[in-house]
Amino acid sequence: MSEAPLVPGTVAEHTICLLVKLGQVAFRIAEDGIGGTGLRVRHYSVLQALADNGAMPQLALGSFLRIDPATMVTSLDDLERAGYAERTRDPQDRRRYAVDITAEGRTVLARLNRTLVDLDGEILADLGATERQSLHVLLDSLAGSPALTSLFDTVREQNGGKRA
Repeated sequence: MSEAPLVPGTVAEHTICLLVKLGQVAFRIAEDGIGGTGLRVRHYSVLQALADNGAMPQLALGSFLRIDPATMVTSLDDLERAGYAERTRDPQDRRRYAVDITAEGRTVLARLNRTLVDLDGEILADLGATERQSLHVLLDSLAGSPALTSLFDTVREQNGGKRA
């Protein structure tokens, strides 16, 4: 194994480069950690959003999670096949689907959340409790930042919304 830091040299002087690389690292570790369930991080996001918000129209769920329609369809197909989510015609508008989490979906979601808590501990093992909390607060602030949200949505629209 390499002794070099994940973001070596002067590349690490740019916060965006640190965020990009650490995001890639965290994504790979999370995908590996939950892989035993046959699900991916995007499936977790869908299930958690449904658990948090209740049944939602499919298009609204995709917009909420910033997942493009094609990826949302394949993600929901996977979750339906596994018995973790179900799509039904929206009674208010029969042209669209409403998506909801199933009892089996809630069970696997609880397992995923336990796994993610464990992974948080592993990837943040070198930080103290105060540092972990501070990092979480800062990242949560960025995730809700109107400026960053607007910038991301603009870039997505310019690129056809193909990547979430």
